[in-house]
Amino acid sequence: MSYSLLRNLMFRFDAETSHNIGLKGMSLAERLKLTQLFVAPMPQVPVHVMGLEFPNPVGLAAGLDKNGEHIDGLAALGFGFLEIGTITPRAQPGNPQPRLFRLTNEKAIINRMGFNNLGVDYLLERVRASKFDGILGINIGKNVDTPVENALDDYLICLRKVYQEASYITVNLSSPNTPGLRTLQFGDSLRALLSALKEEQRVLAERYGSYKPLTVKIAPDMTPEEVAMVAQTLVENEIDGVIATNTTISRSGVESSVYKDEAGGLSGQPLTAASTQTVKTLAGELNGALPIIAAGGIMNGLDAQQKLDAGASLVQVYSGFIYRGPHLIREIVEQVAG
Repeated sequence: MSYSLLRNLMFRFDAETSHNIGLKGMSLAERLKLTQLFVAPMPQVPVHVMGLEFPNPVGLAAGLDKNGEHIDGLAALGFGFLEIGTITPRAQPGNPQPRLFRLTNEKAIINRMGFNNLGVDYLLERVRASKFDGILGINIGKNVDTPVENALDDYLICLRKVYQEASYITVNLSSPNTPGLRTLQFGDSLRALLSALKEEQRVLAERYGSYKPLTVKIAPDMTPEEVAMVAQTLVENEIDGVIATNTTISRSGVESSVYKDEAGGLSGQPLTAASTQTVKTLAGELNGALPIIAAGGIMNGLDAQQKLDAGASLVQVYSGFIYRGPHLIREIVEQVAG
């Protein structure tokens, strides 16, 4: 069965139900050795970033596998790296359903999941049970009931717990679905948070004899001046990489959708241009001081190439993967390989 037919079947269910069914089906196919019948080995296009060797530059963005329950099934599809989470210290249910909406005509998704997850300890159990030995990023956040002024406590708990199991750790400061979270992206709040996390990274690196890169995920809704300030703070605190971008609160490009007034972050095709522009602005400010991982609206190989041309070293997909399936991964890898 082609992915387009399977997708059309899955899209008959509500978005969150089809999301869960799809992930379980993917994992089942991998366990039954069926994935290899449909997914040929991916070409090797190695990329050296943050001291890590990526077999190809196409990663899975955080949010699809929040609890690390489907690592092996996803890895079998040919991704160069996976990022799981966002995870929080304690389990939390997230926002009430419905909280995930497909805007099919616009090739977009709106989500207000709210960091629903089973907690960091559960995620670590799943990571340790997986067979995957590739590059695994773990995305960390704060619990919704932790006051913003105490957010550092949650990030430190997660950083300490995931450090040994992660290839790199992403600090998520840019989800629009946790009240107050995005305020941590700016000014003294950002400096204090990153300084403390960087110091803890040094302690952990010495304790375990292994350096794990620390990245920060930012929003696409900043002005160029705000991007410049964030870039300066990242460099000052010797952060190892930046992911640009998370979902947007803008509704540009979906004004005619029945879901346009739903709260949450918008991803997919309407985000493509804005995310690429953020990457370009960020790259100009960073001037090579740290690498950029580009995400947001990558729906085909050309979208990915444009983000790489704008200054990114790696790319991540989510919504494009939902709409295009595993073929998107290969298309991007072949585009990069030339």
